[in-house]
Amino acid sequence: LPPVAPELRRPTRAVPPGAGLRRAAVAVAVLAAAVIGFGGALVLRGEPEDDSAAPAPGPPRSAPSTPDPTPAPPGPAAPAPADPDGAGTLREGATGPEVTELQQRLLDIPDVYRDGSTSGSYDPTLTAAVARFQLWYGIRGDETGVYGDDTRAALESRTS
Repeated sequence: LPPVAPELRRPTRAVPPGAGLRRAAVAVAVLAAAVIGFGGALVLRGEPEDDSAAPAPGPPRSAPSTPDPTPAPPGPAAPAPADPDGAGTLREGATGPEVTELQQRLLDIPDVYRDGSTSGSYDPTLTAAVARFQLWYGIRGDETGVYGDDTRAALESRTS
């Protein structure tokens, strides 16, 4: 290209060093503030709380204390917490005849529990076999490796 005459050249403006980085930092900060603000709005969004049930402000009230010399008789024992996966769910650490039956049924399914024992102990080998059975037969609904209602129904329908 031929050289441009000096009078036709545009004047250049001096840009201080680091100005581009400052602009980028400001843009990132503004963007971050917007994201945080919108995220906070989503978290805080919801139904207004009903304050009518809130206790009246003031110091806490306490009942008058009178010594009770006779202890209260013990109540009935609290029932054992229900298994969240359903009654009869077996998992690693379980022992007993139910585990032995599970082991025997898995031995009837080819290659699921190959060389497994019928010791009556739900060990890591049995957990892996149950997980394999669940995977191979597409069983959903029970935790992986846990013998729950869905896995039990599928296994019992395939074995005698």
